[in-house]
Amino acid sequence: MMRTANPALNEKVFTGTVPVRDPAAAMTVQGTVNKVFVLTVLLLVSAFWPWSMFFQGQTALVMPLIWGGLLGGLITALVTIFKKEWAGFTAPLYALMEGLVLGGLSAIFEKQFPGIVIQAVGLTIGTLVMLLFLYTSGLVKATENFKMGVIAATGAICLVYLASMVMGFFGLNMPMIHDTGWLGIGFSLFVVVIAALNLVLDFDFIEQGAIHGAPKYMEWYAAFGLMVTLIWLYIEILRLLAKLRSRR
Repeated sequence: MMRTANPALNEKVFTGTVPVRDPAAAMTVQGTVNKVFVLTVLLLVSAFWPWSMFFQGQTALVMPLIWGGLLGGLITALVTIFKKEWAGFTAPLYALMEGLVLGGLSAIFEKQFPGIVIQAVGLTIGTLVMLLFLYTSGLVKATENFKMGVIAATGAICLVYLASMVMGFFGLNMPMIHDTGWLGIGFSLFVVVIAALNLVLDFDFIEQGAIHGAPKYMEWYAAFGLMVTLIWLYIEILRLLAKLRSRR
């Protein structure tokens, strides 16, 4: 049974899908990789807009783009999850929406901590490559116990973030999330590790999907799910680096 903490890539995704007998019409690992590349390009193109606006002095227009991207990204993500056969259209739209968010946030962080964005991008790519190597070499295996542990940790993190949001409505902050002390840094480091380990579960899901003979549109869906994890990982690395820089 396939398990992943990523809500887009879990064991229920293949429910109702009929294995495809024609290899040309079936999901493949390489096809998914190609889709991930396309989504990455779309995200970067979209991110350039708020990034350039911010550094051209049009800062007042950046926050509306960020909030618009957040709302649009949430809507397209939900549509993709519930209508995975539409992923060929909704996944690119999701990448464009999230590009607005990442471009704006990255510009804000870069203004405060020069050089932080290239560091975060490099660490995100490095983490992806390292875990992909560990997974393909068999040094890290997505066993049931491994999956359950990552799922439990991811769920706990979601509960902490949810509690923080609820507290925010009452004007309260959860120091563990926002604090730049060692407790806050330790929490961010823990979240980065869990986000990275989710990549292993996502790799396993994609591989099992190809073995299962899922329909071709599942390549877009799997690429979308992997992008969700990568975006989360990048944001958490950015937050961790910002906390470390704040202590200098």
